[in-house]
Amino acid sequence: MLTLKAGHEVAGRYLLREPIGSGGMGVVWQAWDETLKRIVAVKCARPDDEHAARRLRKEAQYAARLHHPNVVPVFDFVEEADAGSGEATCWIVMEYVPSRSLAQIVADSGPLPPEDAGSVGSQIAAALAKSHALGVVHGDVTPENILVTEDGVARLTDFGIARALWSDVTQTHTVTTGVVRGKPKYLAPELARGRPADEKADVFSLGASVFAAVEGQSPYGVADHPMAYVARAIEGHLEPAERAGPLTAPLAVLLEPDPRRRPDAAEAHRLLTRAAPPPPEVQGRLHDAHTPHLASLTLRLPRAVRRRRRPLAISAGALAVAAAVTAGILVATSGGDPDDTPRAPDAKPSATAPAQAGAIGGIRTADPCGLLDAASLSRFGDTELDPDYGELDRCDVLVLGDDGDEIAGVEANFLSEAREFDGGVQVRRVGNVHVTALTRVADHCERYIRTSDRRGIIIRGERRGAGAPDPCALADAATDYAVTVLDRGPVPRRAESWPATSLARLDACKLLGTATLDRVPDLRTRPSDHGFADWDCEWASADGDKAFVELSFTRDNQLEDDGRPKSLAGTTAYVSPEEEGEGSCVVYAPHRTYTNSVGDRTTELIRLTVLGQRPAEQECATAEALTATALKNIADQLPEAK
Repeated sequence: MLTLKAGHEVAGRYLLREPIGSGGMGVVWQAWDETLKRIVAVKCARPDDEHAARRLRKEAQYAARLHHPNVVPVFDFVEEADAGSGEATCWIVMEYVPSRSLAQIVADSGPLPPEDAGSVGSQIAAALAKSHALGVVHGDVTPENILVTEDGVARLTDFGIARALWSDVTQTHTVTTGVVRGKPKYLAPELARGRPADEKADVFSLGASVFAAVEGQSPYGVADHPMAYVARAIEGHLEPAERAGPLTAPLAVLLEPDPRRRPDAAEAHRLLTRAAPPPPEVQGRLHDAHTPHLASLTLRLPRAVRRRRRPLAISAGALAVAAAVTAGILVATSGGDPDDTPRAPDAKPSATAPAQAGAIGGIRTADPCGLLDAASLSRFGDTELDPDYGELDRCDVLVLGDDGDEIAGVEANFLSEAREFDGGVQVRRVGNVHVTALTRVADHCERYIRTSDRRGIIIRGERRGAGAPDPCALADAATDYAVTVLDRGPVPRRAESWPATSLARLDACKLLGTATLDRVPDLRTRPSDHGFADWDCEWASADGDKAFVELSFTRDNQLEDDGRPKSLAGTTAYVSPEEEGEGSCVVYAPHRTYTNSVGDRTTELIRLTVLGQRPAEQECATAEALTATALKNIADQLPEAK
């Protein structure tokens, strides 16, 4: 096993100086970052196995996304193998915070006055409210993991690390519940009974930590053996507070044995702040604090390339039907608000209007992945972002089962125009946006966001396998995160512009001319619908039933099972008769293949659909001819892609 000492260099970058802390979760070193020339804190952890190392890496990823003045941010994660033993050593690189833990302060100076303990508790409750809003559970809120600076600023550290490692120090064996994971003195009763850690357990542990700070002991009293604390936790036996003063009532609420009656972190923050607000100088520092945003290493989990099932296509008409069957709920609007004024069906949002909070903004630079966050959905299972599947204006978060296969997912899509719903459907206004909950259809559930620039966003939850979470719960959680982002500003921008060879630079409606579309009987050659950013185009007959053509730009990671191969304009395309029903034909034609931001090989392609009254063979012949024309026009407009 690697023996650490001052001067050891981690990843050729972090020079260890001196150990500054240790515990069951590993040793913490002060180190020097040779690249950015700054002091950092580096926690050394040795997972028991590869599975624990993966969990630790994922917990570090989640922690790295938390930006809050009362959270110690994670900068980097490094995994190294010892040359001799081959054992893995993981390093979590964090901001160095000159401070003492709350446990050290109480050990050195005795119990704190209620005002000081309440100030610390209020700040940590704010940190938990932020993390819980993003779906991140700490899992080990204790005085040892609460750091307090000399000027009274409290910082929470070690998000998820205990849960990832489960060292012997954090495990207590019981006869009735088996293994209990957590520090017994601060353990929520439901955890002692074997339930998994969640947001309410974090709130109890915060209350227990504040109780210990002001009373000098655990709310379970003083015992000689960890099992005694666990037994008292199972029974819900709590000692009364004697020194808490104004904190007595808030602590009683935070330490409620029944998690259903326990407040969430946001309410805990309000209760503690009301009872013992942080001093003005601390509040000022928190207001002015700038949490570091630099992540010096982009963490990406290796993912097996999966063939994703196409989601059930739910048309605008189906959405309207789903909305109409939502019984007994009236549309809630704000009278007199200009955002509620109906707009003409053909009026398009201004492409040059300044982006405001709640707006999509520039249509070709808006990033749908900016509205989703895998960590915020982690309570549903292992999650990961899939930024390059399906339509160009789409982003997905996958929920994985124990075997690593997808069991559920949530996606975000943009709409070029706002939708108006007739009939009874609930609409709630949040800041500058309006959110509509649509009725669940089978294993799909949708939420619609009308943006401040009169466009739309669809958040769709989908259940795909056994043991999958409820799709509406997924959609609601994802929508809550998206609305939080939109409350702060417009949709985030894409990190990089579209490549010169990308289909995203084209207008789908301009790839098929009148002469080509005349091949389809009864079809009007003027587009009936332009999709978002003109990445999708539809043509239809006058009655909308006799003929229909759609050309869309999309992405996939495997085409071979999309139909029979067919050479069109020098490209191997795939033809799928009757995919959309009788008298239909769909053609998939690849344009370019690239490696996306998470390391997957991805193909950008066109998908052309023809529906008509003729046999599928004839419709496929027409679809193939239209696809060949579109491919030739693409080659003319994007010479780099030839």
